[in-house]
Amino acid sequence: MQKKRADGLLVSPDVLFSSRRVQIVILSARHAMPTVYFDRSLIEVGGLMSYGPNLAEQHRQLGIYAGRILKGEKPADLPVTRPTKFELIINVQTAKTLGIDARPEG
Repeated sequence: MQKKRADGLLVSPDVLFSSRRVQIVILSARHAMPTVYFDRSLIEVGGLMSYGPNLAEQHRQLGIYAGRILKGEKPADLPVTRPTKFELIINVQTAKTLGIDARPEG
């Protein structure tokens, strides 16, 4: 990516990337590559930013589904739902290291 002069990197939710998440964060920092991740856990180990579904809300919905099934509803009869709450997390310290102003406007 550095040879191709990429401006940034988007890491998708894949087991390959999940299993090497710290390595990806370290390499992104070493090469000053702004990177957007799929999971906030990558921000906690030094990644720049993540954008994705709010996991707490997904777990809440899972609990609702489990409760409905335990009360007798058939899983096949339950509607398919998609996440409705998303979160953008920015690691301000990493942004500062990369020379990115991550302060909100206003």
